[in-house]
Amino acid sequence: MAQDVIALMDHLGHRRIALVGHDRGARVGTRFAKDHRDRIDRFAALNNIPTRIVAETYDVRLARQGYWLFTFLGVPDLPEALIAGREEIWLTHFYRSWSYDPGMLTPEEIAVHVRAHQQPGAVRGSCMDHRAASQDVAQDTEDADRLIDCPVLTMWGEEFSAVGQACDVLEVWRGPARNVRGVPIPRCGHLCQEERPDVVDAELLDFLADWKG
Repeated sequence: MAQDVIALMDHLGHRRIALVGHDRGARVGTRFAKDHRDRIDRFAALNNIPTRIVAETYDVRLARQGYWLFTFLGVPDLPEALIAGREEIWLTHFYRSWSYDPGMLTPEEIAVHVRAHQQPGAVRGSCMDHRAASQDVAQDTEDADRLIDCPVLTMWGEEFSAVGQACDVLEVWRGPARNVRGVPIPRCGHLCQEERPDVVDAELLDFLADWKG
């Protein structure tokens, strides 16, 4: 994936990028920032705890905060069998329980995600992403002492059980990054860009203000 991004950057004439990632996108961004230091200018990670930190601190309390999902989706084949035909129930649970306002997304908006997950291979692809966590942890452990050099902005919903209420997010990100600023977002759960676009947009505009591309 990273090589595809590099190839696209070269094709478009971009030597260095500013990278913004939410949740799984932030995990991909973290690896990109470590592996391609000369190709990234700054990095924003939204509502994310690095994979290695999750693995090192995982316990019953953290599972109850929301990380049971990692364990469940890591079981071969069973999640796909249980979710098939129940995609609406599966996704609605997360969109309602992981949002500060459970009614933030309308049934019509959730239906868009449901239809996407009903496509052949979609749920398996999501599961396989989580099943690769051991590889993520191995990579992150191998270069744990090589800190991210570019400026990092991390934002998170204060009311999100699996991030804002699970740990000291800014302190966590001070581990893998040299230069990090943290912004807790009040009245916000997991989908901060959906729930509080006013805060997210303002912080990103400030973070990217002097970026030349």
